[in-house]
Amino acid sequence: MNAHPKQRVVVGLSGGVDSAVTAHLLKQQGHEVVGIFMKNWEDDDDSEYCSSNVDFVDAAAVADVLGIEIEHVNFAADYKDRVFAEFLREYQAGRTPNPDVLCNAEIKFKAFLDHAMRLGAEKIATGHYARVRFDAATGQHQLLKGLDPSKDQSYFLHRLNQAQLGRTLFPVGELRKTEVRRIAEEICLPNAKKKDSTGICFIGERPFREFLNRYIRKEPGAIQDERGRTLGRHEGLSFYTLGQRQGLGIGGIKEKGAQRGGGAHAPWFVARKDLEKNVLRVVQGHEHPWLLSHRLVAEDASWVAGSAPAATALAAKTRYRQTDAACRFARAGEGFTLCFPQPQWAVTPGQSAVLYDGEVCLGGGVIASAQTLADAPVRAGQGRVSEPSA
Repeated sequence: MNAHPKQRVVVGLSGGVDSAVTAHLLKQQGHEVVGIFMKNWEDDDDSEYCSSNVDFVDAAAVADVLGIEIEHVNFAADYKDRVFAEFLREYQAGRTPNPDVLCNAEIKFKAFLDHAMRLGAEKIATGHYARVRFDAATGQHQLLKGLDPSKDQSYFLHRLNQAQLGRTLFPVGELRKTEVRRIAEEICLPNAKKKDSTGICFIGERPFREFLNRYIRKEPGAIQDERGRTLGRHEGLSFYTLGQRQGLGIGGIKEKGAQRGGGAHAPWFVARKDLEKNVLRVVQGHEHPWLLSHRLVAEDASWVAGSAPAATALAAKTRYRQTDAACRFARAGEGFTLCFPQPQWAVTPGQSAVLYDGEVCLGGGVIASAQTLADAPVRAGQGRVSEPSA
């Protein structure tokens, strides 16, 4: 832990068990701990899908048990301007953004950090499963994976910079989730058995397409296979993501005889989006060549150290919860390219490609396009399928 005794630390209390145990651990270490509950969404916070009010009650109950102050701060305007507006722009462009990455960079470690500093904090802390280490040899802070490989959240934090990491503590990053739960029960925290939150706050558990319908106009079009045969209708390209299997409405349409990467009873997957023709391209089989990419181009790169890594042989994640994949890294303007010896599945424009050197998270960028194993014209007479959301 990079903390010094008796620091004033402001903890982001979300109402969940991870941030609660974070506050407890810091208090045990002798710090002056203050809690802040961040309200980031308020358009429909009285609905069954938004748990903001319940979460604040839980956070306040935790603060009471721990004997610390808690402040309720509304960042909803910042969130809407800096995160949600970009979220909608990306979906309207046919890409699939990751708002959690942007929320961390713009809200939790910018708006929240600035607010905490105004309160006289020397450090902030959150319940993320990641670690910060100061490398004396380089004089820089490193972002490390959390010690629990099943909970590591460094992927979502890869856009943090030196100034942000230098003022941040991640106490539970040193622990496994089972140990966090054990501590919470041991000290009788009221949320010790609370389920982990899933999804992003403004969507909650509601059907995703139902939510997007409120902000993005439907533009129905054809669903076609790799040969250009129409299999059904889609509701709008914005409502689908590469690799998607559910909700296509074509489950009963199977073709006899094996196709590339599939077969008579293989499921359908979204493989490409033809924005010019408003056509959703689908293929059969999880290992279809259209779903496998050996190269990607990323833009809007952000590096923890402030500059791109010198190494070319690294590892990367193209989506959260995947294992690190060996790759060759090369700079390209404000972004980079990655080449993979082993093709990656459903590499999706709008998502983040995050680079690692062992346990050290180096940074990453936003995927702009991917080159699949089958980048070739569609069968004669069908023209060329455009690259997905490039």
